[in-house]
Amino acid sequence: MNYKQKFTSLIGATVALSVITVACQDKFLEVPVTAQLDNSQLSSKAGVEGSLISVYAMLNGRGDRLAAVANWVWGGIRGGDANKGTDPGDFSTINPIQRYETLSTGDVGGTWRTRYEAISRANATLRLVATSTVLSAADKKRIEAETKFLRALNYFDMKRLYNNAPYIDETVDYAGGIEKVANTTDLYPKIEADLKFAYDNLPETQAAVGRANKWAAASLLAKVYMYQKKFTEAKALFDLIIASGKTSGGAKYALLPSFPDLFKASSDNNTESIFATQAAANTGNVNNANPEFDLNFPYNTGPNGPGNCCGFNQPSFEYVNSFRTSASGLPLLDGSYNTAANRLKNDQGVPSKETYTPDAGNVDPRLDHTVGRRGIPYLDWQDHPGQDWIRNQPNGGPYSPKKFTYYKSDVGKFQDNSSWTPGYTALNFPIIRYADVLLLAAEAEIEVGSLAKALEYTNLVRNRAANPASFVTKAGAPAAKYVISPYPASTFATKASATTAVRFERRLELGDEGHRFFDLVRWGVAAPVLNAYLAYEGPLLPNTLGGAKFTAGKDEYLPIPQGQIDIQGKDVLKQNPGY
Repeated sequence: MNYKQKFTSLIGATVALSVITVACQDKFLEVPVTAQLDNSQLSSKAGVEGSLISVYAMLNGRGDRLAAVANWVWGGIRGGDANKGTDPGDFSTINPIQRYETLSTGDVGGTWRTRYEAISRANATLRLVATSTVLSAADKKRIEAETKFLRALNYFDMKRLYNNAPYIDETVDYAGGIEKVANTTDLYPKIEADLKFAYDNLPETQAAVGRANKWAAASLLAKVYMYQKKFTEAKALFDLIIASGKTSGGAKYALLPSFPDLFKASSDNNTESIFATQAAANTGNVNNANPEFDLNFPYNTGPNGPGNCCGFNQPSFEYVNSFRTSASGLPLLDGSYNTAANRLKNDQGVPSKETYTPDAGNVDPRLDHTVGRRGIPYLDWQDHPGQDWIRNQPNGGPYSPKKFTYYKSDVGKFQDNSSWTPGYTALNFPIIRYADVLLLAAEAEIEVGSLAKALEYTNLVRNRAANPASFVTKAGAPAAKYVISPYPASTFATKASATTAVRFERRLELGDEGHRFFDLVRWGVAAPVLNAYLAYEGPLLPNTLGGAKFTAGKDEYLPIPQGQIDIQGKDVLKQNPGY
């Protein structure tokens, strides 16, 4: 068993606290509750470490597909990268979400509970650290710092998802009074405090590379600064991260030479991985693998394709069009990629048995590492056949997701066949990767006035994408007309033009990784961008998105789950505006 399997096997354990009640003085009647641990056991080093691992365990949602930190629905589908896809009636609770008609009684409750389960486990771990008499001072500091990093990560998601959520730390009495905690506390100072502690106290390297280190804390803290428009503070941290940051395994941060290698399980924990969920296949529990994407594979592939189910998370027409490049290899930053002259050809409505020639125009090579489209090789399986792999084209369109799909060569090694679908992989999910940091740093540089440095960082990402050795090939030649070039200085001549370029580059580089919706909200452009997306996409998928509308001042955040309000009372938990 390698280090990754060991770490993720530990993650499969859930640590519980118990209280043993005594009915009388006869000691032989004191029988511990079966399968639970008392505080003396949990306060051992192994017990505290196990409690910490149980916090890591919650990162992938533990079977709740919408509750994982991947945010493929909350950040991807709501951001226009994709639509739900598949059949209208399958997991129909996602239908209103993609139309910005989210219900306070729907899936928002599962995500809320999962995040607070992680926070509860973090708080339990911090209490154990404080009371343990066997941990060394160094172990206490490290475990407290790791735990606070994870707690901050979960509260950061709560802030981005719900905006107003109760803040509960290890000092709150879980036996009484927790239901009185209102959702009026500003979460950002609390998140910053945890991350500053983690940055100051975490080691640069860890024995298990899946654990957070000092530079993961710095990267998340810098990202939190960006969400608050604290650009000077963010830039100072980005400068340190880019100059000195290293992985938990001790390798200096660097972009991988080949973009598709980011999405191969054999390349996990690479120089670009700042913090990621750890996944391992064939451990005896598919929740130790990557469980949140089991629905998001091409449909009905049979033995000649991955997953064989279920056709969710289908890339949008508008997103695919955004990969169009000009004759000089630059993106169409004016939005003209959706016009009749520039939009990509697709096989919507063309049966698989009919002859079809893929789009012949210029495209960014990242397109065919991100999106499965007809006539282009789908990893090492076969050419994407079109409708045969699409469950319901009128409902979802002609495209399949590709980034987090396993290769044919992964079968049995980095893929798990033990459950209802083989769609469980050992592929990590990158919560923060170095390209994300470089593009955030470029944003910060623009805001403080260094357009030249922003151009440098952005072109590092773009030049990696242009590596011809990583192009998708067919019969020994590029599978499409890949034309890409770095941004010229003229694109970064003004703050406005540089901002447009960096924001667009984030979409091309990080699409379908759960970032898009949150980016649009923090930039303050969600309403115009998403309503333009709906205006384009709606007529193409009228039964899915026709008539949908994003409402400014409401749809930036999810509703507080009605079930939580019912428990705590509407005088304690205030519903978000518009719900």
